[in-house]
Amino acid sequence: MSWIILIIAGLFEVGFTTCLKLSNNFTNLKWSIAFALCISLSFYFLNKATQTLPMGTAYAVWTGIGAVGTVLVGIIYFQEPANFWRIFFIVTLIGSILGLKFFAGSH
Repeated sequence: MSWIILIIAGLFEVGFTTCLKLSNNFTNLKWSIAFALCISLSFYFLNKATQTLPMGTAYAVWTGIGAVGTVLVGIIYFQEPANFWRIFFIVTLIGSILGLKFFAGSH
């Protein structure tokens, strides 16, 4: 269950980074409120996950999910570049996240 909670935390991290961009430097109230909600929920779920998962593993996976998700949102919704090296290193990051889950995630 802790891994599901950690994934939810990571998805809210993607949410808060996306809302940060859409808030237009916090001038758009709707997206600014969404940012505050997403960041609060992201930290809440990260905190819950670290109660049973090793802190270093949880943090690395949380930031990895956020990084991968944010890059994908940027590519899909904001027409950011999707060149070979960018995709290569995102795939490498996903492999590292999975490695932490399967080989370093339990105590």
